Amino acid sequence: MKIGNPAEKRNVAAADSAAAPAKAAAEAAKPQAGSAAAADPSAKVELSSSAASLMAGASTADFDAEKVSRISQAIADGSYKINAEVIADKLIANAQEVLGKVQR
Repeated sequence: MKIGNPAEKRNVAAADSAAAPAKAAAEAAKPQAGSAAAADPSAKVELSSSAASLMAGASTADFDAEKVSRISQAIADGSYKINAEVIADKLIANAQEVLGKVQR
């Protein structure tokens, strides 16, 4: 499991801070509640077929319930063994990947 790329998070934070003045201006230009420019309650929204299939797929959980049950039981009774070496190897590999992307 990868945690994420910290460099990407910094880029998002920079973009958010750069967009702050524009967002403030847009908020100031918004019409006040109850004005004539209120949203039309009968407005229609159509999803693309891609979006519809993503929405349908999100509602169905595809997992091995038996495996989850076995692992939960092993954790509960204290017999679940954690292989620290495998975890450490994956953490190091992830760190190397992130550092490799940052240094390029």
